[in-house]
Amino acid sequence: MMLSINEIKEIIPHRYPMLLVDKILELEPMKRAVGVKCVTVNEEFFQGHFPHMPIMPGVLLLEAMAQVGGIALLYPEEYRSRLAVFGGMDKVKFRRKVVPGDKLIMTAEVTKIKGFVGKIQAQAMIDDVLAAEAEFTFALVEQN
Repeated sequence: MMLSINEIKEIIPHRYPMLLVDKILELEPMKRAVGVKCVTVNEEFFQGHFPHMPIMPGVLLLEAMAQVGGIALLYPEEYRSRLAVFGGMDKVKFRRKVVPGDKLIMTAEVTKIKGFVGKIQAQAMIDDVLAAEAEFTFALVEQN
C-alpha cells in the first residue's frame, strides 16, 4: 500500500520543518515500510549546515528513517492515539553524505514488538548506494 503526504500526516504528528517523509511507497503495518524524502536546497537546515557545502545533518537523516519506522508501527488504528518516541539508537553508521538533489529511499523493518515497545532496522539509500543504517527502539506512548 502507498501513502500520500496527507495520509502520512494522519499517522504521525510531525509538521514542517520536522516532517521528513514525502511519500510511503510500500507499507505492511507492524512489519515494514518504504518511504521517500526528496532533499532540496530549500531545506532550512542547509542555511547553516554548511552554507558553502550543504550536507543534510546526520541527526535529521536518522529522524527521517525513524519516521518511516514510526509510520509502520502507528498505522494500525489501535495505535493512532500514540506517539513513537525514541527509546534508543544502535549500530548507527553513516556511509555517504546526503546533499541537495538526492532522493532518499528509506526502508524500515520491524524486528520486534513487545507491548508498546518496538525495534526497527532501518536503511537509507541513494541511487542504490547505502547512505546510512541504524537500529531504533521506540516506545509507543499516549499523546496528552
